[in-house]
Amino acid sequence: MILLVHGDREYLRAPGEELHTDLGMLTVPEDVEAGQTLETHIGEEFLVREPRGPDLFNHFERTGAPMMPRDIGLIVGHTGVAAGERVLDAGTGTGVLSAYLGRLGVDVTTFERNADFADVARENMRLAGVEERVDVRTGDITDELDALREDDFDVLTLDTENAPEVVREAPDLLVTGGYVAVYSPFVEGTRATVEAAREAGLSDVETFETIQRHMDFGERGSRPSTAGVGHTGYLVFARNE
Repeated sequence: MILLVHGDREYLRAPGEELHTDLGMLTVPEDVEAGQTLETHIGEEFLVREPRGPDLFNHFERTGAPMMPRDIGLIVGHTGVAAGERVLDAGTGTGVLSAYLGRLGVDVTTFERNADFADVARENMRLAGVEERVDVRTGDITDELDALREDDFDVLTLDTENAPEVVREAPDLLVTGGYVAVYSPFVEGTRATVEAAREAGLSDVETFETIQRHMDFGERGSRPSTAGVGHTGYLVFARNE
């Protein structure tokens, strides 16, 4: 897939596909490369760009509120997950986290209870080019825990209401030194996850609230933006000893 960019307008297309807009029509060449400029039949130019993680976040079909790039960055930074490692995930949703990890070379097994959402996530993995690395399974991870204990995962990532229940099983799911990362939009779920991690004997239990603010630079001066507080949710990290 490539992006066709004209000003603030972007369109995701595959080689050979057509683009029809009020700026004209064009057919994407089979040998298209990033950096090229393509013209519509009325002479409007589109820059060809290779999609990166943030572009996929913007263009994925969504089935709810996806995990934000700022949260994904913290998960990667705190767990150190790297190419060749294995991640067990639950609460796939749109699949943004799985796609980011897949593009890093990580092998992901992710569970989504809603069958329609799982189908959308599989298509998103195809768009991201990581369908060979990300296995999207339909179902509740808690129904598969016995089988999953036979595998050794490097990282466990959760974005589900029943996260505390899964965290209690983390020692049987993770390699020694492996990490748990749990996202929750609410404090109550976050506290329950922390308590479950401690009960399971996990170490280095830490909790963060993710807040990011844009900066405004104007003639009068510079200050953080007053548009919103930039809060997305809470992240709990813990380690299996």
